Amino acid sequence: MAKQNVNDQLQRRQSRNAAAERVINQETVRRRQIRSWVILVSVVLAVVLGIHFLRGYGKGKEISLVRLPCYSNQSVTAFRDGLVYYDGASVHHLSAAGTIRWSFPAGPDIRFSVGPTHLAIWTGRQLFLVDRNGNATYNESLDGEIQLARVGDRYCAVVVGKDTESKLMIKDLNGAQVDVEAEAYQNMMILDAGFFGNQGEYMWTLALDVFGTAPNTVMNTYQVGKMNTGVVSMGEAMTYKVVYENSNLRVFTTQQVYTFDYKCVQDTNANMLVYGWKLIDEEIPERGRARFLLAPTSQISGAQIISELRLLEGELDKRYTLPAKCVGAYMHKGNIYAVSGDYIYRADTGSQRFFAYKIPGNSGGEITACYGITSDGKMLLASGESMYALTLPQ
Repeated sequence: MAKQNVNDQLQRRQSRNAAAERVINQETVRRRQIRSWVILVSVVLAVVLGIHFLRGYGKGKEISLVRLPCYSNQSVTAFRDGLVYYDGASVHHLSAAGTIRWSFPAGPDIRFSVGPTHLAIWTGRQLFLVDRNGNATYNESLDGEIQLARVGDRYCAVVVGKDTESKLMIKDLNGAQVDVEAEAYQNMMILDAGFFGNQGEYMWTLALDVFGTAPNTVMNTYQVGKMNTGVVSMGEAMTYKVVYENSNLRVFTTQQVYTFDYKCVQDTNANMLVYGWKLIDEEIPERGRARFLLAPTSQISGAQIISELRLLEGELDKRYTLPAKCVGAYMHKGNIYAVSGDYIYRADTGSQRFFAYKIPGNSGGEITACYGITSDGKMLLASGESMYALTLPQ
């Protein structure tokens, strides 16, 4: 009888152990199932959020598209918080909402350039300087055919004469003569000019020596109305852009970016190789270093189909791969904006991640070109001949 009791106790103990083991196994299975569901839900949530940020980010923000009463073949140019265009008879200034602010009757076959507060408009020998409100501050026929005119904060530079027999005239914004320079450009073709300094009191010019044994671009600098401050030969590589940054001139050629002071003294330690890339936009903040946006030369030499971007800022040199083929790219308030046929992409310059925003539908079809950004953050876009203003996502 005692032996039977011992056996019964052993059986009951084994049964209890088996039951406990089953409970432990069931709990283990349940925990694994819960962990699997948590992982699955996390993956699904990550995918949903990823799609939201990459394709739908910004839908709740103010992104609007406004049709403009002008066409893409009318020399559309951003000017302050709006744009100007030429319809063959008059220059019109529009707000980014499409409202005509003023019209200036300039006649046929004119050309124009914009400055901080004024426009220079010219045809033949006739030069107009027009302020931000559409009023002519100067209107006169000059003593030679006008090749180009550039407007700064205080002065206007005008190049007159034949291609290789030209002279540089500098006027204030009311047309008073300030300076004339002709000897420095004998047998040279003036390509471009611009003003720099805290109040635009200095200027630079680029001229091409067309009679030398090899093409050579020469940069001159002046203190307006006082003296020539420097001259430097840039060599055979084409020089196409000069940007004033922190008391220096950043000079872009098809090979290098060079840095000069106002006397054309070079900082050789600041040279940067940019062969195969071309500057497409720049942003100069009130504080800090300028930002230069470049695209592959091969992608912008014809119809712009951009897939890569390069950002230069001080010693930083960043590369970006765009999420899609884009027709243009610009900078605004520390952001890079690139536009494809139906999306606008935004990346903070401190990051290399782009967010995508669907461009509201328009009757003209896909976006085909970009024409700059207004000072209040409206990008000028073309869809075929139709023009639009798009509010930039922030």
